[in-house]
Amino acid sequence: MTSPVTLSGGVEWIVDAYACDPRALRTLGALQGLFARAIAELGLTPVAEAQWHQFPGEGGVSGLVLLAESHLACHTFPEARYASLNLYCCRERPAWDFAERLREALGAGSVQVRAIRRGAGDISISAGLAGAAR
Repeated sequence: MTSPVTLSGGVEWIVDAYACDPRALRTLGALQGLFARAIAELGLTPVAEAQWHQFPGEGGVSGLVLLAESHLACHTFPEARYASLNLYCCRERPAWDFAERLREALGAGSVQVRAIRRGAGDISISAGLAGAAR
């Protein structure tokens, strides 16, 4: 016997920023500032300190912050003038102006934002499995 359950897993934003300033893509402070702004403006809740890795020489920056709502991550590629970001929120959030914020922080010339609603469909859970998960 199965029972239908509506699952709402929130929204995941996948963001690609092109034609960025390579210096900004190498600058840890620029990415930290971008994260701080997103967290403040979206009312997100970090549950630990952000983790950062700055690659040597002309390399970029990778960052991740674990949120009560899920996570915010970035990877920059100065040699390609490209940055990728991912924000997953398990609860509804207002749309954030990624394009404008990335233009301000990284000098992005072009930004593509995709929003994916996670777990939006109905799923069936077996009564036996649901009981076992308790």
